[in-house]
Amino acid sequence: MAASVRCHRVPYRLLLLPRAGYGISASTSPLLQQQREVHHSVIPHGKSGRSSVSGIVATVFGATGFLGRYVVCRLGRIGSQVVIPYRCDPYDIMYLRPMGDLGQLQFMEWNARDKDSIQRAVEHSNVVINLVGKEWETRNFRFEDVFVNIPRDIARLSREAGVEKFIHVSHLNADLRSPSKYLRNKAAGEKAVREEFPDAIIVKPAEMFGREDRFFNYYANMRWFVGVPLISMGKKTVKQPIYVSDVAKAIINAIKEPDAKGKTYALTGVHRYVLYDLVQYLYAVLHRGFLPYPLPRPLYHLGARFFEASPFEPWTTRDKVDRFHITDMRFPDLPGLEDLGITPTPVEQKAIEVLRRHRTFRWLEAEIEEAKPAKPITNM
Repeated sequence: MAASVRCHRVPYRLLLLPRAGYGISASTSPLLQQQREVHHSVIPHGKSGRSSVSGIVATVFGATGFLGRYVVCRLGRIGSQVVIPYRCDPYDIMYLRPMGDLGQLQFMEWNARDKDSIQRAVEHSNVVINLVGKEWETRNFRFEDVFVNIPRDIARLSREAGVEKFIHVSHLNADLRSPSKYLRNKAAGEKAVREEFPDAIIVKPAEMFGREDRFFNYYANMRWFVGVPLISMGKKTVKQPIYVSDVAKAIINAIKEPDAKGKTYALTGVHRYVLYDLVQYLYAVLHRGFLPYPLPRPLYHLGARFFEASPFEPWTTRDKVDRFHITDMRFPDLPGLEDLGITPTPVEQKAIEVLRRHRTFRWLEAEIEEAKPAKPITNM
């Protein structure tokens, strides 16, 4: 039965109904099949832009994180309504508010262990994006909670609510046999999500770099330790970092792509680099001396354990040390950025955005062309 269109005011909860557009069919939506009324303001219309209506109502879990701010910005830019569940202080979400047009971003508190709050967050959406993550464990939330149990609950409740597209962000190196507990639970989370929501879209990005990252900034901050410790001098590790904005674009394009349901995307950057060469290039961009030294894994873990004992956010952890020294996997059979119509951004083009603030005043305005690019490899 076709949904009737009314032109009078309706409560906010009726505005956040699934809407047609970008590969989302109104006729196949379970919520619309329940003969719910649709207000004219949620029917896709207008030219593309933040003041138009895209037809997407997206709930973004983990929107306050590194990747989340870029995803919300992209959604707001095309005129989507975005529901943002948050657990942090209200001041920590202030930077998200200007990312959408007036009334397009809706913030709500949620409890990750309260299934009713998850249900309220997804019940009016036609797209749900799970970006929930944490680089270290706490007494309240272990990796199993963050990467397995919470995504499983979100996926199940999204399916029951009739959500049409569920996007789960994992990691390129997620593997049940990985030495990293972080990556083992990422792999278990993929399996749990797929069981609860068979048509889920799983995105597996490599290590992401951007202004707020914990990858390039991590190595840049090592200058305070009078050298950069690397296991085996970083010459046995290969990385293929990806620009965070490319990952956000991929998520938006996956929403628009009607054939993306049930697929897993492996997202990587343009080139593969030996970790030693990559970090050396970062310091060349910084115009600072690069002093690497080999550090055995047990001693590296011992130092990381010291930071783990901090009552505040740990600068590094033993698991992070292991994760950063794992070679990025290759998935030639999985679709990637190109299949979503995206050209990956080279490290050499955007590294300066991340690293300029780490320069001394003397080199603040120096051109990036003065730094010799890292040599990409193809045989590892």
